[in-house]
Amino acid sequence: MQPRDRLTAKEMQIATLVWEGLTNREIAEVIGTTEQVVKNYLRNTFDKLGVWSRLELALYVASHGGAHWVEELGIQRETQELAAVVAHSV
Repeated sequence: MQPRDRLTAKEMQIATLVWEGLTNREIAEVIGTTEQVVKNYLRNTFDKLGVWSRLELALYVASHGGAHWVEELGIQRETQELAAVVAHSV
């Protein structure tokens, strides 16, 4: 089992949004939660993947087919577009 297989769908979604360059605040807006909840998800994700930072997480996602994570998760195109809008409006 790959470390990635231990992630929940929400952890994978958040990891993908980190990989796309969104901040915790932007991720919280996209998924409709608080920044603290995003931090909690990230802490769990870091532990499961054995990474220590957002940069390491982004590199992990990139090196493990990050472009396909979106497809696997079935993330709606609207969510991706919203993420892009949020990232560019700040």
